[in-house]
Amino acid sequence: MNSELWIEEKLEDYLGLRMKVEKTLFSGKSPFQAVDVVETKGHGKMLLNDGLIMVTERDEFVYHDMITHVPLFVHPNPKNVLVIGGGDGGTAREVIRHKSVEKCTMVEIDEMVVNACKEFIPQTSCKLDDPRIDLIIGDGVEFVKQARAKGQHFDVIIVDSTDPIGPAQPLFGTEFYEDIHGCLSEDGIVVSQGESPFYQEEMQNKLVNIISGIFPLVSIYNFSNLTYPGGLWSFTFGSKKYHPLRDFDSQRVSDSGLDFEYYNKDIHLGSFAIPTFQRKRLASWLKDS
Repeated sequence: MNSELWIEEKLEDYLGLRMKVEKTLFSGKSPFQAVDVVETKGHGKMLLNDGLIMVTERDEFVYHDMITHVPLFVHPNPKNVLVIGGGDGGTAREVIRHKSVEKCTMVEIDEMVVNACKEFIPQTSCKLDDPRIDLIIGDGVEFVKQARAKGQHFDVIIVDSTDPIGPAQPLFGTEFYEDIHGCLSEDGIVVSQGESPFYQEEMQNKLVNIISGIFPLVSIYNFSNLTYPGGLWSFTFGSKKYHPLRDFDSQRVSDSGLDFEYYNKDIHLGSFAIPTFQRKRLASWLKDS
C-alpha cells in the first residue's frame, strides 16, 4: 500500500501541480476559507488557502521581492506604505527593510492566516510584531474606502491578494481602485498581484483595463517562481507620477545596502520587458511608453 501523501492544486480541468507532503502542521476553516499549513519534501513549509498554494519557504522570496522592491525603489521617498492582504507577512517584512519607510499598515481580512503563519511559517511572518507595522484584521476594500473619506494618504499601496475568488474578489473591482487612487499621495504608486499571463488572461485584461481608466501611468511586469500555475506571473503597476523605468535610479539599489535573493537592478529593468503576446493583448490599456 502506498502511504505517501501528496497534495494537488488543479487549475480548471486541464492542469495540476502535485507536491509531496511530509506532514500537516495546521488545518482550519475560517469564516472566509480553508487554511492549511503543510511541510513538503521539496519546498519546505507551505500555506494553502482553499487548497491553492499561497507561499512556500523555498520560493517565497521571489514573489515578495518583486511585489515590494519594484515600487519602493521607483518612488523616491516612500514613508507611508499600505499592504492589502499579505497575511503570511512576507510583503510587510520586505517593506520595512527600506529605511525611508516610517510606517507599514497591513490590512488582512483573515486572522486565521496570520496566526497560522506566525506559528508555523516564521520565515515570512517574523516581522509582524515590528513597531513600524500596524497590523489590522479587517476588510481591505472597506479600509481604503474609509481612508479616502478621511483624507488619509499613502505613498505606496501594495495589493497582495489571492486570485479573485472568495474574500479577494472585491480586490479586482473598479470602485476599489478608485478608492486606492483617492487615498494615494499626489505621487503615489499601486502595485497589485496581476495573475498569470497564460492561464488568467481574461482577469489580467480586466485588471489592467480598470487601472488604465484611473491612473495616467500603467505598466505590467513579470516574474518567475516555482509554485504558481505556469511559473510565469505578473504584477500590475499604476502610478500618478513616476514611470517604473525612467524614474528608476538603479544607484539607490546599490546604496541601500540591502541584500536580496531575487531582486536586483537588472531584474527590475528586465521584468518590464514583457513577452510580445502579452504586450499585444494589453497594448490598448498600457500607458508605459
